[in-house]
Amino acid sequence: MDRSEDRPLLTDDRGNALLAFTWEDEATPPGDAPLPAALVALWRAGRVLMVFDRYRQSWELPGGRIEQGESPRQAALRELSEESGQEPEGPLWFVGYAKFVLAPDQRVEYLAVFAGHSAGVRDFEANEETAGIHWWDLLETLPGYVQCLDAYLAELTRLPSRSPHPG
Repeated sequence: MDRSEDRPLLTDDRGNALLAFTWEDEATPPGDAPLPAALVALWRAGRVLMVFDRYRQSWELPGGRIEQGESPRQAALRELSEESGQEPEGPLWFVGYAKFVLAPDQRVEYLAVFAGHSAGVRDFEANEETAGIHWWDLLETLPGYVQCLDAYLAELTRLPSRSPHPG
């Protein structure tokens, strides 16, 4: 067993744990657990876009369920638009697959992680799911709870050695 699976990379206060992050090819997702969701770290001027989820009452990266017939990349773009009203400048790039064990039922699943850049900010309208957006530098204090797992993944997306477009 991989050492990263013995001890999570990070666990949040809700019991969700990031077990591993793989920098694999987008075309060959891991097959040992389902891949039901995708998210995107959208960067602008050294800040990543965070959305405030009404249900979980936390700041998170935009993302969500992959719908039937949709690719993870398509889901990331759709969720970004639905949750924030923002769009990337140019195509998203694939970063990797995050392997989680999710509380309370301890199910294991993957999340496809994408990143992109935004040159401008589009108007945001609060909706049923998202109460607000914020361009975050990963250091400043945001009002309310910040999902630490998403902050960790956002940091991974701006590593210059791993992406062609560092944040």
